[in-house]
Amino acid sequence: MSNGYFYFPQPTNEPVLGYAPGSAEKKSLKAALAEAKAKTVDIPMYIGDKEVRTGNTSAIHPPHEIKHKLGQFHTGTAAHVKDAIRAALKARDKWSAMSWEHRATIFLRAADLLAGKYRWEMNAATMLGQSKNCFQAEIDSACELIDFLRFNVHFLSDIYKQQPISGPGMYNRVEYRALEGFVLAVTPFNFTAIAGNLPTSAAMCGNVVVWKCANTQAYSANVIMKILKEAGLPDGVINLVFVDGPTIGEVCFSHPDFAGVHFTGSTGVFNHMWKTIGSNMGLYKSYPRIVGETGGKDFMVVHNSAMVDEVVAAMVRGAFEYQGQKCSALSRAYIPDNLAKEIKTKLVAALATIKMGTTEDFTNFVNAVIDEKSFNNIAAYIERAKKDKGVKILVGGNCDKSKGYFVEPTIIEAKDPMYRTMCEEIFGPVLTIYTYPADEWTKTCKLVDSTSPYALTGAIFSQDKYAIEQATKLLTNAAGNFYINDKPTGAVVGQQPFGGARASGTNDKAGSQLNLYRWLSARTIKETYVPVNDYQYSFLGEK
Repeated sequence: MSNGYFYFPQPTNEPVLGYAPGSAEKKSLKAALAEAKAKTVDIPMYIGDKEVRTGNTSAIHPPHEIKHKLGQFHTGTAAHVKDAIRAALKARDKWSAMSWEHRATIFLRAADLLAGKYRWEMNAATMLGQSKNCFQAEIDSACELIDFLRFNVHFLSDIYKQQPISGPGMYNRVEYRALEGFVLAVTPFNFTAIAGNLPTSAAMCGNVVVWKCANTQAYSANVIMKILKEAGLPDGVINLVFVDGPTIGEVCFSHPDFAGVHFTGSTGVFNHMWKTIGSNMGLYKSYPRIVGETGGKDFMVVHNSAMVDEVVAAMVRGAFEYQGQKCSALSRAYIPDNLAKEIKTKLVAALATIKMGTTEDFTNFVNAVIDEKSFNNIAAYIERAKKDKGVKILVGGNCDKSKGYFVEPTIIEAKDPMYRTMCEEIFGPVLTIYTYPADEWTKTCKLVDSTSPYALTGAIFSQDKYAIEQATKLLTNAAGNFYINDKPTGAVVGQQPFGGARASGTNDKAGSQLNLYRWLSARTIKETYVPVNDYQYSFLGEK
């Protein structure tokens, strides 16, 4: 019987390795890449204590080298989703009752395993399966996922400490229960860290989870499950299934024990989920928690006082790192006419130095987009822009899917601030710029706020503090993550809690306490030491 009050202090962010020429980490990662490419893996679904192989498999190919086969994963049916729910509910009572210190140390051990033993395997899986260069993989699949695991333990410790006051003769307390039922986690391809965080943050709170990852992230999802299993996560707490979206929704959203969904993906899919859940409310034991981070049309507004080189560097990194396949990626920029010529000249020059190719060649800044569907969608936007008279391709615009799904970093210059690529999410390496009169800062900020239904990330660049303060107020609701003199990407756990509002999601801020509250159900308990023995109050004795 344990009588201690256990608290996990705030960790430090995992250091980002540089992979410089001749470095030990570069040698280790290169070896892991070679090892991964030398074999093919057979990836099962993880349901309860079973590794489920159905024989109905989908092949995994690097997006940048589509002829190479990395392995295959076994796809399931509605029956497997039902099995996963049963396995989760079977594990629930024991898992939710586990002492906090023992639950927490599973995830801390997983973080340490990822920081050490599995770092190269995880980064290599993300590089090959999702076509990320070594640095993008490092900050995502290693550092950010490690940070999510460690910081969430600390944040949950802080939540558990929060208790009400007690008056004389009584003791008040709050216990933070798991939700009653199971949580569905639906995760995207673009961040391994998100794929790891959405199921584990809910599980950390004592919940049991059915996890559906994107098929295009199955390769690294398998490594996540290996790490969690080795860290001691009990069977059935997190169940990974490979099924299509309609199937997972049909089964989970019609189940009486459905307790919540933790989602990152498209706005359209999330809207459909919300509608379906709402129409099924009569089925559920409790009101499900609906948490989603969805699309973005992320902006940069440049003031006439901004430093050009800083703007150009932020534009290139913000728009083209990981081929623009970040929900936070810069995709529309507003530049003042006094700086426009210099900014455009330097942007064109910078893009001329960028190399594009496979992830195994560490000199490549840009790699492939995730799959053919994405490639075709991005290419269609670019081809349309080539034909539209109101816009021109400033640089880039070439697409080639003969060996991999390669889209050249592309900058479109639009005369109309409401041109479709200024308004619609593309999710690829395409940046549209619009030049505005330098003295119309206020008007332009209002334009930015009203152009897109999204409100995920945004940035302003200025050396004028009055302009910065004004824009910060005018753009209050335009972005959940707002950057001053920095690119609109790169949120760090514990430093910039991430999430947006409007059509960008519920703004429940991954990487903070705010998100974890969503996976807890509080129970207030009042204990009275000496109860009263007469119902009457003193005011009743009027004379």
